[in-house]
Amino acid sequence: MNYDNNAHLAPTTYYDRHFDRQAVKILPGEYFVTNGDKMIVTVLGSCIAVCLRDKAIGIGGMNHFLLPNDGNNETGLLTESARYGVYAMELLINHLLKMGASRTRLEAKVFGGGNVLRGLKLNNVGQRNAAFVLEYLHNENIPVIAKDLLDEFPRKVYFFPDTGNVLVKKIKTLHNTTIMDRESEYRMRVKFTPKSGDVELFD
Repeated sequence: MNYDNNAHLAPTTYYDRHFDRQAVKILPGEYFVTNGDKMIVTVLGSCIAVCLRDKAIGIGGMNHFLLPNDGNNETGLLTESARYGVYAMELLINHLLKMGASRTRLEAKVFGGGNVLRGLKLNNVGQRNAAFVLEYLHNENIPVIAKDLLDEFPRKVYFFPDTGNVLVKKIKTLHNTTIMDRESEYRMRVKFTPKSGDVELFD
């Protein structure tokens, strides 16, 4: 079976002329895994994207998620809202393992968590997301070999799973509110979504 065609939760594909390769764009709540030479692209505000890769065989994937606001300032993996982040991470890891990646060879690059949403800076949305993902990866013994977190600017992230390279572009001038609108809509969606069940992880 060719797993490269399983654009699970990430249906937007296009040809990127600048990088001369097929690309997959992931939106909030989506992820994509590939064992080919597709580039994975996303734009982040307060959300987090984790690029995970098996460094030995070049299988990699990226997710894009945000912790729903649980109404308090708790941090850690045991909070109600963090369960959504755990689920998003387990989906990505599980998919990589099904495609032949080894858990012991996974390495991570982590991006996002900017305080870019109006009215949400007091809630430290970006900081909560950044703190969660770093704690999660530490607890799972997955090394973080690169990160670009926090700040106040949105980011566009280009991930090349076949090589492991990541390019990050800070977006310092916004021409519209698409990024904030998309993340605000996503926050409302996950806030009222029932918590997902556990994901069985492959060894």
